Amino acid sequence: METGYWDRLIERFRIFLLLERGHSQNTVDAYLSDVGKLVHYLSGKDLAQTAQELDQNVLSGFLMWLCELGLGRASQSRILSGIRTFFKFLLIEEVVENDPTELLEGPRRSRKIPEVLTVGDIQRILDSIDLSLPQGHRNRAILEVLYACGLRVSELTGLKISNLYLDEGYIRVIGKNNKERLVPVGDAAIRAVRVYLENVRVLQPVIRGEEDIVFLNRRGKRLTRVMVFHITKEAAALAGIEKVVSPHTFRHSFATHLVEGGADLKAVQDMLGHESITTTEIYTHLNMEYLRDTLMRFHPRHG
Repeated sequence: METGYWDRLIERFRIFLLLERGHSQNTVDAYLSDVGKLVHYLSGKDLAQTAQELDQNVLSGFLMWLCELGLGRASQSRILSGIRTFFKFLLIEEVVENDPTELLEGPRRSRKIPEVLTVGDIQRILDSIDLSLPQGHRNRAILEVLYACGLRVSELTGLKISNLYLDEGYIRVIGKNNKERLVPVGDAAIRAVRVYLENVRVLQPVIRGEEDIVFLNRRGKRLTRVMVFHITKEAAALAGIEKVVSPHTFRHSFATHLVEGGADLKAVQDMLGHESITTTEIYTHLNMEYLRDTLMRFHPRHG
């Protein structure tokens, strides 16, 4: 195998990435490392003397080799992305006539079933908040809204007073890509938000530009994502919950409890703001695990 051929090709690829694509040096280095792995594989197996000889079978063997090296799915997918970019370059430069990566199937990422709190867990977390402190009412309202509405943390930190329709039992949420949705909110969350707004928020100094933001820190600015993570983690620790708890745990629990209760999947999708119902379907799998666990524990012919 002539290494000079590949060296010259990789050098042309480097210049293409830097000058035509305008990538940073770190990004370019990552792409070159991906292609370098492919060339190393080819030289070890004495396969494909030229880029034109690379076909889907050779590249499938390369992916299998990456797997055998112990690389995870995410790493394999990233390397495959680099190889795809390399072949786009080869097509532009007319080094190859076809792109064998088009039909190449990458490793499927396993979808993790998220950690879910029980209704009892959530009640213990809510009960653990010290309401004698001003931030206690704010934190209680935050957790009530996270669980009642299934909000993403960014949706919570950006929640506006002008988007609260508490008398009607709804809030307007600005989700991903600035898409708006109306989400119903329960009585417990409405009460907690009203107590916070009328007894704590109204007394706070507010920085200019943040007047319409619901949840503020002591300096009158909207909460950061990190602060909301800290609030949920601290409340769970005080409640003695040993699960890893984050704002997203409340979102997962909201969806799971709805599905377990028999809610329509399309309705859950709309409330969560999912683009595709396939994203929401993870909760049906989670629900099946719950049903199976119930069967194993309580059916007389199991256990």
